[in-house]
Amino acid sequence: MKQAKCILALAVVAIVLQPAPGQCKETFDKDPKWDGHNNHIARELPPVTVRQDFGYSSNTAHAGGEPGEIGGTIQPAREPAYYAKPIQTKTLNDRLTASGKLLVARGSSNTLLGFFNDKTLNEWRTPNTIVIRINSRGETYEAHVEYTSQKWRASAGIIGRYDAVTDRNHPLELTCGVMREWSLEYDPAGNNGSGSITFTLAGEKALINLIPDLRRDGATFNRFGLLNVMKSYDGAGDLWLDDLSIDGEAQDFSRDPQWKGLRNRGEYTTAGVRPRFDFGFSPTHYAGGKAKGELGGVIYRGDCRYPERMACYGDRLKTLTLDHPLRASGKVAMRRGVSDSTSAIGFYNSIHSMAVTDSQQFGTPRDFLGVYIEGPSREGFYFYPVYRNQLDGTSSGYPNDRPRILPDGSVHDWTLVYDPAAAQGNGRITVTLDGQSAGIDLAPGVKASGATFDRFGIVTTWIDGNAQEVYFDDLEYTSR
Repeated sequence: MKQAKCILALAVVAIVLQPAPGQCKETFDKDPKWDGHNNHIARELPPVTVRQDFGYSSNTAHAGGEPGEIGGTIQPAREPAYYAKPIQTKTLNDRLTASGKLLVARGSSNTLLGFFNDKTLNEWRTPNTIVIRINSRGETYEAHVEYTSQKWRASAGIIGRYDAVTDRNHPLELTCGVMREWSLEYDPAGNNGSGSITFTLAGEKALINLIPDLRRDGATFNRFGLLNVMKSYDGAGDLWLDDLSIDGEAQDFSRDPQWKGLRNRGEYTTAGVRPRFDFGFSPTHYAGGKAKGELGGVIYRGDCRYPERMACYGDRLKTLTLDHPLRASGKVAMRRGVSDSTSAIGFYNSIHSMAVTDSQQFGTPRDFLGVYIEGPSREGFYFYPVYRNQLDGTSSGYPNDRPRILPDGSVHDWTLVYDPAAAQGNGRITVTLDGQSAGIDLAPGVKASGATFDRFGIVTTWIDGNAQEVYFDDLEYTSR
């Protein structure tokens, strides 16, 4: 009798562990050999060489005055590089000031100057920063001021003009090769106690009032200096600093100040070139599965104008439509994220979602129903439902209650449910992340558009941008 009860108990457990009818379960304990296109292009192309050469220079005076200054050649790259003075750890409750002289050489550059935390360097915009961004493209350069909380929420201003009607910035084009004085000040009492940042350059001023939620996020700073923009590989440029003052303390560059550096001198190779996709089955163990093996990697935004700049990796399905209930669930971990980046997982069409077109009207692929991980920068990264049918004119909006996900490697549980009978028969998509839900209703007539899905997995967007590093495991999804 006891043996019979044991057998019955085991049978019940076996039933519980099986996926529901029409559902497929993948734990990636071994390579599932899903259908991929361009998803490992980074492994097929040779890496490129990054050259950093900046820090203390004893015998130059590009920024004016006597020989001795800070600067050199700085290159944007996925890997962080800096030369900075260690400072006593400060927070958003402390006043921060810096000033000096700046010269930006003719050429290409994208460099950060200001306060940051060397323990939390993680792509652009990187957490725990109050910085100036110098963006040079030839004979002129633009100057921005940016800040990011410890939860990756960010905002920015410019030396120039903001047009509230069009919601667009018009940066002032500053001539390269000219020495200019600048200052950066964070006042924790500004903006009625929410905090404000003032950046001045060549007599022009940019003011940012901190968003109250961002101030509550908090931030910590333990360095001041030069930091490369941590995104994909881009052109290098030269800039120079002198007569620096940091929190009221003048910096003496007549001799080596012995600041701290990371990758600021030398060369190395990187595969972080846009859009070198490198995602699919991975033998890693980041997303919280029981054993090694998962889905994910480096996912850039795609570009539908060029077939080689779109990629996908997904399981082959029997064709599904918007008349079918669709479900997916699993675990997710986001390890790195950068502004203007998107990862997409869900149901897509191996032909329509990868179609080549000159249109740049929509970033969402045709015939897609699933989840996006993306900004905007002022809010960090969201995890929310998205769809698009076969028509160019129909795509999803943003639900107001989107859950946030941080690129800190934390493991989360997620679900995706599409109910074709909800919303008066129009259909509704609901996504949860650790139990927090967000939903959108399909627009009337979308179900009749003929959208079809024959894959489940990762597919790139249609308007290009930067990269994320995201992993998924213990996936369960509708397969028939």
